[in-house]
Amino acid sequence: MGRRTPLFDLHHCLGARLIDFGGWEMPVNYGSQIEEHHAVRRSAGVFDVSHMGILDVRGPDAQGLLEVLIANDVRKLRSRGKALYSCMLNPSGGVLDDLIVYFLGEDSGPRFRVVVNAGTRDRDLAWIREQARERNVTLTERTELALIALQGPAAAERLRELLAAGRHGPGDPERALGLKSFEAETLGSWFIARTGYTGEDGFEIAMPSADAPQAWRALNARGVASCGLGARDTLRLEAGMNLYGQDMDESTHPFESGLAWTVALEPGGRRFIGRSALEAVLAEGSKRELVGLVLEDRGVLRAHQRVIAAGGEGLVTSGTFSPTLERSIALARVPAGTRGRVQVDVRGKALMARVVKPPFVRHGRSLIST
Repeated sequence: MGRRTPLFDLHHCLGARLIDFGGWEMPVNYGSQIEEHHAVRRSAGVFDVSHMGILDVRGPDAQGLLEVLIANDVRKLRSRGKALYSCMLNPSGGVLDDLIVYFLGEDSGPRFRVVVNAGTRDRDLAWIREQARERNVTLTERTELALIALQGPAAAERLRELLAAGRHGPGDPERALGLKSFEAETLGSWFIARTGYTGEDGFEIAMPSADAPQAWRALNARGVASCGLGARDTLRLEAGMNLYGQDMDESTHPFESGLAWTVALEPGGRRFIGRSALEAVLAEGSKRELVGLVLEDRGVLRAHQRVIAAGGEGLVTSGTFSPTLERSIALARVPAGTRGRVQVDVRGKALMARVVKPPFVRHGRSLIST
């Protein structure tokens, strides 16, 4: 039996189908997965993401620790509430995890919040603690918090209605509603960030565990659909967003995982873990890259299917049927420079697919030509 989030009992009451995900018992759907997907694209849905790890990092050496730990430059976070997406690498440049770092401000030294993936949570925290061992920092895992994601074009209006109830404690709701993408605001005991994993507008809200079931019910009462891991996966793939353990892991580096934009090599004096390995890859040139595929024949693309391209073979890392586009799409790691059309081995049949640049869908709109 896996670990349970604070919303576990509510998921049962709502009739969710539960599965093991990264060691947690999580809802895969509450009814129709496709209807949950469309609810997020067309209106709003809410996800339980409390299985993610939340770690607060504070102290005189907090910034110095994160400058070494992550491939992006935490010094970009110059004002309170700003957020940064990045990868944490091993010495060989492999991706230990992808994560979000928030700057919480200055209070006896800089304070940051780091949100890591569920499946790598325990390993990540052990790695961070090891790197912090000789530094003047305090690491606090926020296990008392639940984390819900409110996503969709109507997310801001539904959040406005939720905050009007005032259960979050003191603070100005308009500050949270006025957030730009990758910004966060603290309202009483709630931490609200305008981030997400769906390709739509939305917010991720960390709150005391006791508040989460009531907040979820209040959103449901305002027409927000309960959504599970199934819809979350089709939404994130349409949005061209990687899933750790499928599209990247310790055996792959950011340049072959569509994540070059998360690596800051300037200024040159910042010696983050994995930098030397990435510089060697740049000098030689990455032999593989992550691309999008749109299937042109009938069938469904799935992870681990073989891709046959002019420059050699590759592999589908994530694949699904896209409810928005009504066709099958995928991410695939292929020889660098692969363009045009490729073949994918689907159950022994060579099906034709077109190479595209992700994302496939953003803010409900198709970004690929038909």
